Amino acid sequence: MSLADRVLYPDFLSRTMTADEAAALIPAGAHVGMSGFTGAGYPKAVPGALARRIESLNAQGHGFKIGLWTGASTAPELDGALAQVDGIEMRLPYQSDPTVRRQINAGQMQYVDIHLSHVAQFVWFGFLGKLDVAVVEVAGVLPDGRLIPSSSVGNNKTWLDQADKVILEVNAWHNPQLEGMHDIYYGTDRPPHRKPIPMTRPDERIGEPYLRCDPNKVIAVVMTNQPDRNSVYAAPDDTSNRIAGHIIEFLQHEVKKGRLPKDLLPLQSGVGNIANAVLAGLNNGPFENLTAYTEVLQDGMLDMLRSGKLASASATALSLSPTAMQDFNDRIDFYKERIVLRPQEISNHPELIRRMGLIAMNGMIEADIYGNVNSTHIMGSAIMNGIGGSGDFARNAYLSIFMTPSLAKNGSISCIVPMASHVDHTEHDVQILVTEQGLADLRGHSPSQRAEIIIDRCAHPDFRPALHDYVARAKRGAVGQHTPHLLNEALSWHQRYVETGSMRAPAGPASAA
Repeated sequence: MSLADRVLYPDFLSRTMTADEAAALIPAGAHVGMSGFTGAGYPKAVPGALARRIESLNAQGHGFKIGLWTGASTAPELDGALAQVDGIEMRLPYQSDPTVRRQINAGQMQYVDIHLSHVAQFVWFGFLGKLDVAVVEVAGVLPDGRLIPSSSVGNNKTWLDQADKVILEVNAWHNPQLEGMHDIYYGTDRPPHRKPIPMTRPDERIGEPYLRCDPNKVIAVVMTNQPDRNSVYAAPDDTSNRIAGHIIEFLQHEVKKGRLPKDLLPLQSGVGNIANAVLAGLNNGPFENLTAYTEVLQDGMLDMLRSGKLASASATALSLSPTAMQDFNDRIDFYKERIVLRPQEISNHPELIRRMGLIAMNGMIEADIYGNVNSTHIMGSAIMNGIGGSGDFARNAYLSIFMTPSLAKNGSISCIVPMASHVDHTEHDVQILVTEQGLADLRGHSPSQRAEIIIDRCAHPDFRPALHDYVARAKRGAVGQHTPHLLNEALSWHQRYVETGSMRAPAGPASAA
């Protein structure tokens, strides 16, 4: 497909150039907003060209870096390429690239971990400074200059609105029939002028199919024909299937109790093998006419749409394996009737999550005996990826579920600990904890009751005695009995792991505290 087939706005044809020429227009020290969310819809050519330019300038002693803002994680061609040439001064709001992670944890790159629903409004409020340049991938340009979004929306609406200058990557790899799948809502505003968002159902459309952009801000148009970085399908294992089984059983129980309707409530699901196991369980389970209101659309949701178990799905991005991506393109007319892609400020908006009453299911790194959840840090100080949208959903969902295997690192780490080494979701936002050992329903229980439930139902049997011992001694020795802790021992399991490579005590439950 030619440039003229994808770019129908005549004035943009004179602004087409190579990726290297476009990258030369990005100044050192700029805040750059790039498209992309979970490896979908990110610019494919300009970041690499910018990395080459940075590498050359840095070799000459010029010290070129940028601030990089995105929707969420991207791909090695973007995050990895820029990090490898030491080109990122500040990164936000979420990342999953190993080079970026290594530089953040080495103190070589600054990182601001933000709730994904907050990013757009923080930019609008001016909290993050001026956005200098936006680099946004699109699937095409209409004759009037409006833009056809590609496989993710993320923060693109805000980048295009707020940036002084815009570079467009028009990617001919994307199926042109993506046009019409998106719903871009332009009704948000800053306080005190905000109005309620007029949506009550996940399948409801409240905006328009296209992104708007002032044509005068577009300084470059780069043509590409490159695929997204498809996700690797994380097949469920025995542990994740057991976790899924506990969740399906719990949801059936809630329906029987009258606390959930028979077709449940809109589903939000993270990614990974546990999430895939839950989706597979729902696809084979007793529930019908389900809906999803989530961040990313993954393989399991396509399976559910095809089977008819899932009636509709709303997200901000695709996160598909190569096989699922091929199926998506082959059946795009079918999926267009059932899928809506929105800006992340809408897909993650607390107002909508609360109103529609979501069932939020997210992974975690660890939880403590009182229900505080760490979803971002290893041993309290090393970032893994970021909080992403889990906080948006956990705080506002009808049901807030967090899932993890009970053990990590071949059994040397207990994922249920006396005190979480970092807290992203407090006990006040966590209702359900699930491991392969069982499910802890924490609703309506005091901290001391929660501790017994979590230990007995979620902790691995190898660590239960030490956890019970810790609680018993804390009840005797803590300053207060509402949330009893032994402050000199609360993080001792983590310290032991740092020193010895295992949380397991050398001998006896008492010494394991």
